[in-house]
Amino acid sequence: MNPDEALRRIAFLLEWRGTSPYRVRAFHTAADAVRDLPPGPVEASQVVRLRGVGPVTAEVIAQASTGTVPEYLARLQAEAGPEAAAGWDLWARSRGDCHLHSDWSDGGSPIEDMADAARTLGHRWAVLTDHSPRLTIAHGLSRERLESQLEAVAAVNFEMGSGFRLLTGIECDILDDGALDQNEDLLARLDIVVASVHSKLRSEPQPMTARMLAAVRNPLVDVLGHCTGRIVTGRGRPQSRFDAEAVFAACAEAGTAVEINCRPERRDPPDDLLMLAASAGCRFAVDTDAHAPEQLHWQSTGYARAARIGLEADRLITTWPLERLLAGRSRRHA
Repeated sequence: MNPDEALRRIAFLLEWRGTSPYRVRAFHTAADAVRDLPPGPVEASQVVRLRGVGPVTAEVIAQASTGTVPEYLARLQAEAGPEAAAGWDLWARSRGDCHLHSDWSDGGSPIEDMADAARTLGHRWAVLTDHSPRLTIAHGLSRERLESQLEAVAAVNFEMGSGFRLLTGIECDILDDGALDQNEDLLARLDIVVASVHSKLRSEPQPMTARMLAAVRNPLVDVLGHCTGRIVTGRGRPQSRFDAEAVFAACAEAGTAVEINCRPERRDPPDDLLMLAASAGCRFAVDTDAHAPEQLHWQSTGYARAARIGLEADRLITTWPLERLLAGRSRRHA
């Protein structure tokens, strides 16, 4: 046991219990703050001065720094029981992440840093999914910039060697008519395409449904990103309205995975829609939507949500080996 692991496990168990995203995020933030803490015992009074560390997380850090299981973690584990342990094991089976951003669009870190962080976390693959052109506020990639990025990804993979592969991808805007915000010939060259709605989120249900159905049925689309567009922290943003039964049925039929977005401010889809998608027979991608290396750790809370409703690894494409992931995309394009 060490402080980083203890704090991440607590975040996982709080998510398991359906705790407020503010509390979940607090433990991830504290873990980020002590990630580079030297090994050995520390006092709570020392680490509470660090930005992002409060009295509760400081005590967890102090206890874990001695190699013992913190009292707070022990209590949560006892209350959660063996089912939560199975959920943690499910996260341990993660092989990759289908949704992360770099400083080529609205991320804050170079491609190399994001890839290195994913590999350090134990992933065998990760997908670079910077934004498409229409999202100018996020510095979306034009065709020319995306083609340049493909070369940059190839260079990163050459430098990293075997054991990990950064996949080419995009988070592609779903346009008003359901079309995709990038040339289809270029999308066909990518390893993974995540399609998301970023505009007119308060549309009436009928046009929003039609828009989403067109996208998830497109054989170029692999993952439906943050399907409701909601924000659950700060001032918040209500979830968009659409015929979820129809959209999830189309996802299941087309083989398009529904994203379990792990960003604390999103937790998208909400629990009722997550269960509806599971009942529809959908596959899922447990994705961080990371915009910085430390955010890749958020994936554990998505696996907590998946485990809580009984999803098994086979339905989570982020647990699949690289060969199976790419073979599934090839079959859908055939």
